[in-house]
Amino acid sequence: MKKKSNYVADAGVIAALYVVLVLVFAPISFGPVQFRVAEALTVLPFFTPAAIPGLFVGCLAANFLGGAVLWDTLFGSLATLLAAYLSYRLRANKWLVPVPPVVVNAVVVGLIIRYAYGAPEAVPFLMGTVFIGQLGTAYGLGMLLLHLLQPIKNKIFKSA
Repeated sequence: MKKKSNYVADAGVIAALYVVLVLVFAPISFGPVQFRVAEALTVLPFFTPAAIPGLFVGCLAANFLGGAVLWDTLFGSLATLLAAYLSYRLRANKWLVPVPPVVVNAVVVGLIIRYAYGAPEAVPFLMGTVFIGQLGTAYGLGMLLLHLLQPIKNKIFKSA
């Protein structure tokens, strides 16, 4: 029972952190060129499987509260869920953990920006701008976070 409670608590904290980071940095979290600081948290599946639902719920709530359209809220969150699951599966090599959020979000969010929001830019351009933002957040900030948390992971993630 304690393990399950820890899992839910870890997922809830990760979701809350994601929402706060998206909303605090809202001006750069949405749009064709985005640098979603919360995406640094996409390395957390390296430490705990609780990050998978935590990131999904956090993205869902952040998109809803941030005013995203229905298709963005739904499919953007599902993209985060898929990326988090794939990151967890790649946790044997910490350098591969950020790959799924970068690639999955570049494709899915690029399409969402074009078709759900009607952005005039070409899909490859939009995928490229999301890809660059994801590189900066998932790899840049995310790998920094991973290395900072690695020595203290057992004190932070009780469900791991």
